[in-house]
Amino acid sequence: MPFVSTGGVTLHYRTIEATGTSRPIIFINSLGTDFRIWDDVVARLAGEMPMLVYDKRGHGLSDIGGGVRSIDDHVDDLSALIDHLGFDKAVLFGLSVGGMVAQGLYARRPDLVEALILSDTAHKIGTAESWNSRIATVERDGIEAIADGVLKVWFTPDFHTNRAAELAGCRNMLTRQALPGYIGTCMAVRDADFTDAASRIAVPTLCVVGDQDGSTPPDLVRSLADLIPGARFEVIRGAGHIPCIEQPDALTTLIRDFVASLPEGTHAHG
Repeated sequence: MPFVSTGGVTLHYRTIEATGTSRPIIFINSLGTDFRIWDDVVARLAGEMPMLVYDKRGHGLSDIGGGVRSIDDHVDDLSALIDHLGFDKAVLFGLSVGGMVAQGLYARRPDLVEALILSDTAHKIGTAESWNSRIATVERDGIEAIADGVLKVWFTPDFHTNRAAELAGCRNMLTRQALPGYIGTCMAVRDADFTDAASRIAVPTLCVVGDQDGSTPPDLVRSLADLIPGARFEVIRGAGHIPCIEQPDALTTLIRDFVASLPEGTHAHG
């Protein structure tokens, strides 16, 4: 179980090695999840490309350090983790708030970013009112109070009906996240706005969304793609907010095709 302490925060991460010179791909989690959400995608891509998964500050087995106040805190952690591991350039795959972290890292250190895959995310997510309402509920009653509503947007009705054991496991993952990490990251998303920054993204970008995503609906994700010069936009059928769990085959196909389409360059890392 690899851990690294950087900037006063201990991060839990896992690297998956691969042969060849393909670009490393870094997966950045959504709110209220840990890096196990990528298991099905990692299993499908194992050996094809080097991969890094990690638990965001205040999530999973990573601690919260001095707290979470903004997306910049999560960007600090990812930037330090990339430096620690010696990656030269990487493809960033960010899901939901992870997509905001990816946009934030690109804005700060574009030299590290080969390409972006922005899944079920946007330049701005929700309103101050919606986030403040969620934060107040969680502060008062815990994550348990919002869990059923969150799971409704995470997964399709079909998933709820036919994959009850996985649904229960995902609910456990959500409700067992540390409250300060969850609330702080809610505040970070509430205050983040990458509308202007999106137009300055100058690397190949794929925006992808589940067709039944109730959190960042397809029209919102399309609006992000429209802001980014030359971005591709793809919809995954039969998926809610977390396609990596619900439709890993479809998502993995998109990742493979996108990475294969990237211009050749130097991809060495070490």
